[in-house]
Amino acid sequence: MRHGAWEPAVRGVIFDLDGVLVDSEPNYFAAERRLLADHGVDFTVEMKRPYIGMSTREVIVDLVRRFGLPEPVDVLIERKNAHYLELASRATTVYPQTSRLLTLLHERGYPVALASGSSPEVIEVVLNAAGLRKLFNVVVSADAVPRGKPAPDLFLAAANQLGVPPEGCVVLEDSAPGVRAALAAGMRCVAVPYLPDDPLDPVYRSADLLIADGMSGFRAEEVFDWLTTRGGQGDRPHGDRPQA
Repeated sequence: MRHGAWEPAVRGVIFDLDGVLVDSEPNYFAAERRLLADHGVDFTVEMKRPYIGMSTREVIVDLVRRFGLPEPVDVLIERKNAHYLELASRATTVYPQTSRLLTLLHERGYPVALASGSSPEVIEVVLNAAGLRKLFNVVVSADAVPRGKPAPDLFLAAANQLGVPPEGCVVLEDSAPGVRAALAAGMRCVAVPYLPDDPLDPVYRSADLLIADGMSGFRAEEVFDWLTTRGGQGDRPHGDRPQA
């Protein structure tokens, strides 16, 4: 039962990377545009939207199917990652409030994991460039699990490596597939929609804490208070936003 039942305090926190700690989507979009332009495809922002939150491999597999790309998936992944790393090395935007929350959790000794759909190489480059790598106890890529989001595999692997049961974990996610994955894993979820469209995908309303206006409404200290006190005891309704 997720409503009305006592839940144990938060024992571990799992962060998504793209759209939660860094605004990587512009660079991913540019990398995919470059990749697809080589095959005569004009990849638009609207075409990109359904892929937000999916792993790199799942994106490429679907693009191969969708556009009939002739190259092997692994070759295309390597080329996309090369484009992305070139762009990310020039500029990657770090979200100050979520990185502040990460620092607060690290300073208080909470076990913290990163669980990302990006490749291990991309994760390491971005985390090191952002100065965040040292704050994580565990880093897991979707490449290490059988299924990406919305399957729960990635978050379950992160919890296992943290040594924390799923019911003791809270996930921070920006995408609808990521929220579905967190809930499927039996974890609590803080949802910060990357695209706070109106109306929101209904799955966001199933999160334990919804920041409905996205990153512009995220406040590190408020979310830290929710995680470590009220939210940690499971006594707030789903979708309730913390008040200052």
